[in-house]
Amino acid sequence: MDYSTEYQRKLTPVDEAMKIVKSGDLVQYGEFVMNSAYLDGALARRVDELENVNIRTTTCPFPPKAVLADPERKHFIYNDWHMSGASRKLHDKDLCNYVPLTYHEGPSFYERGYVEPDVALIKVAPMDKHGFFNFGTSISFTPQICDAAKTVIIEVNKTVPICLGGNRESIHISEVDYIVEGDNQPMVQLPELPISDIDKKIAAIVLEEIEDGACLQLGIGAMPNAVGAMIAQSDLKDLGVHTEMLVDSFVDMYEAGRITGCRKQLDKRKMVYTFAMGTNKLYDFLDGNPSCAIYPVDYTNDPFIIGQNDKVFGINNAIEVDLYGQVASESSGIRHISGTGGQLDFISGSYYSKGGKGLVCLTSTFTDKNGNLKSRICPVLTPGAIVTVPRSINFYVVTEYGIAMMKAKSTWQRAEALINIAHPDLRDELIKEAEQMKIWVRSNKIV
Repeated sequence: MDYSTEYQRKLTPVDEAMKIVKSGDLVQYGEFVMNSAYLDGALARRVDELENVNIRTTTCPFPPKAVLADPERKHFIYNDWHMSGASRKLHDKDLCNYVPLTYHEGPSFYERGYVEPDVALIKVAPMDKHGFFNFGTSISFTPQICDAAKTVIIEVNKTVPICLGGNRESIHISEVDYIVEGDNQPMVQLPELPISDIDKKIAAIVLEEIEDGACLQLGIGAMPNAVGAMIAQSDLKDLGVHTEMLVDSFVDMYEAGRITGCRKQLDKRKMVYTFAMGTNKLYDFLDGNPSCAIYPVDYTNDPFIIGQNDKVFGINNAIEVDLYGQVASESSGIRHISGTGGQLDFISGSYYSKGGKGLVCLTSTFTDKNGNLKSRICPVLTPGAIVTVPRSINFYVVTEYGIAMMKAKSTWQRAEALINIAHPDLRDELIKEAEQMKIWVRSNKIV
C-alpha cells in the first residue's frame, strides 16, 4: 500500500466528514485530553439537522460545543464514562449523564457488542512511515472503540506526543475511514491543584508505609500529587509504576532517580499506564520515551495483572467513608462528582499483590455551606451516595489522624478503627451513633 496516496484519498474537509453522522447515531468521542474539540465543533454546526444523537466520551476536559448548542437536549444526548469537572457542571444542568463502569471492564463492552458506535471521532498524532497514527496519551478503550465503530474519523494533530506501548497504541490507515487535518491546538493542560497542609499530613502518613521497590498507582487529586512530591524528595529507591493515570509528579519522581522499575515482576523498567493528564512537562516526557508503556485498561487495571507485581501501593481519594467501611468516592449524595474509575480495581489488585496496600485517603472533615464542621467518616453514607468500594473490598483508610486497616475486622472493630482516625472533636458523636447502630462494644478503645 502506498500510504501517502491512501492518506490523500481519505483526507476530507471536516464539515464533509461530519455529514456521515445521522439522526439516531451513537457517536463516540475520544478519551481525556485526546478528545477532539475540532471534530466536536464541526458536529455542533449540524445541531439543527440531527435528532437523538447519543454522544459518549471518557472524562472530556471541556464542555463540548455540541452539548452547549443544544441546551434542551433535543438533538444531542451526552454521556460520560467518568465525569470531568466540565461534565460535572453539565450534569448539574441536566446536560450530561454518567455511565457506570468498573474501569477494567470497559474494553469488553465494545468487544461484546454492548456498545456499538456508529461513528468514532478520535484525535491522533500524524501518520508515521509505516502508515500508523499514534493514539497519544489515552488508550484505555480507544482501540476497542475503533474496532467496534462502523465509521472511524480521525483528526490529525501535530501537538500529540507519540506514546509508546505497551499494546495497541496506534491505528493503521487501513482501519481509518476519513482523515481530517485539524487546527493543531496544543494539548490541554491540567491545572496544578493546590496542596493543603492537611494533604501534606496525609501524604506523610502514606509515605511511611511505602518501601523501596514498591510499585505505585496514584489517583486524581491534590493528595496523591502531594505523595508524589514527597517521594521525589525522599530517599526511596527502585520504585516501579503500574497506574491507570500518569501525572506530572511521576516525572518528578523519575527525574529524581526514585523510579527505576528494576524490581517489578511485570513490565520491568517500564512505567505502565493507560492515560496521561498533566502539563507539557508530562507530554514532553512521554513523547517517544521507551521507559513508558501505554496499555488498554483491561491490562493496566485488571486486578489479577496488578497483583502480579509485588508491593503495589494504590493511593486514591474519597469523599466519605461510613463506619461499616463503605467508601463513597464518586458522588456527594445524589450529586455526581466523578466515577468509579480505577479505584476499585486497584484496591482489589493491591490485595492480590505480595506486600501490597490499597489506601483510601481523605481529610477527616469538611465545612458545610453553613460553616459547620462535618466529619467525612460518618455513621452511614449521605443518602443517595454511591458506594465505590464495598466494605468487603476496602483495605486501608487514611486521614491526617492516622491509618486504619479494614481486613478481617468485625463491624465493631471497623467502627473503632475508623473513629480513631476521625477528627477528635467529632469522635464522641460517632461513638453514640455506633452504639445506636449496634456496632460498638464496651471493650472498644479510643486513642
